[in-house]
Amino acid sequence: MLLDTNIVIHACQPGGDWLAPWTHHPDAAIASVTRIEALGFAGISTEEETAILDFVSSGPTCALDDEVIERAIQLRQQKKMKLGDAIIAATALEYDIPLVTRNEADFKHIAGLDLRNPFALTP
Repeated sequence: MLLDTNIVIHACQPGGDWLAPWTHHPDAAIASVTRIEALGFAGISTEEETAILDFVSSGPTCALDDEVIERAIQLRQQKKMKLGDAIIAATALEYDIPLVTRNEADFKHIAGLDLRNPFALTP
């Protein structure tokens, strides 16, 4: 399963350990752009940066290869979407794995994309 950036950020915050069944799953991975998104926001604290670096270093990263790039281009041509979201969705599609995200609305228009939202499953 591919973890969206919002899942990584939530998991690295205090109280985010409830996401462990998703984030520590043996099949969990991130897209290469997730590292950029998660670490590249203004005002990131040292603690947040350390937690995110530890997280992204502990598991596999799906490469941004030519197939992912071409799929991301196709997705952006079909409907206006953020570049990071297009790369993440394209990665999930090309690797044929579910996308775990809190932001289902960003991806629900993409045919064939298997979305999982752990936040929708909590009471």
